[in-house]
Amino acid sequence: MSKDDFIIRADGLYKSYRMGATQVNVLKGLDLAVERGEFVAIIGASGSGKSTLLHILGALDKPNRGVVEFEGRDLDKQSGRELNRFRNKMVGFVFQFYHLLDELNVLENVFLPAMASKSVVGWFGCRKWAKNRAGELLVRLGLGERAGHKPYQLSGGERQRVAIARALMNEPRLLLADEPTGNLDSATGNGILDTLEELNRAGQTVVMVTHDERIARRAGRIIILADGKIRT
Repeated sequence: MSKDDFIIRADGLYKSYRMGATQVNVLKGLDLAVERGEFVAIIGASGSGKSTLLHILGALDKPNRGVVEFEGRDLDKQSGRELNRFRNKMVGFVFQFYHLLDELNVLENVFLPAMASKSVVGWFGCRKWAKNRAGELLVRLGLGERAGHKPYQLSGGERQRVAIARALMNEPRLLLADEPTGNLDSATGNGILDTLEELNRAGQTVVMVTHDERIARRAGRIIILADGKIRT
């Protein structure tokens, strides 16, 4: 398999944090490669470094050592402007606690990533497209009638689907989901997993972290993270 078959690769990742006088070693030489179009679940116990790994893959954090390549390009060699573009356009993030803005309605929350990437003049040029794109995503995710609602008027499952729509707004090549069902009951969580599976069948690359083996089984491939490394 050639290097070009992988959308994202991590080689020799080390990450540690200081907690008072103690150094906590989270990742210890981790290697990972994800092919285009895969749905990968990374499973591990609480504190195993799953979220840390996901944040590094999405350039929300940096490793102490090691390389992360997205489509063959070393993220560490990108400028600040290039990394902002990567986080805004190449990657979509879905978090356990939604991170929606209650002062905005659902439609506005979804098109926010498009708005954030533009200047004032640029936004005026693309706002019609952005609003149409956001509306189409909401319809696709069964939320067309909720576009004018505020997030606090929605159920947990509906809020997570809004978060997924927001993550998809700029047509990212990689979707990173951090415990996307962790704040939901079993039935609602299964609905979110159905959505992720449907997106994957349509070609979306998905990397999801979870502590729940039952949830991980919904992915096409399971990776176990233990003691700071991938366990084979």
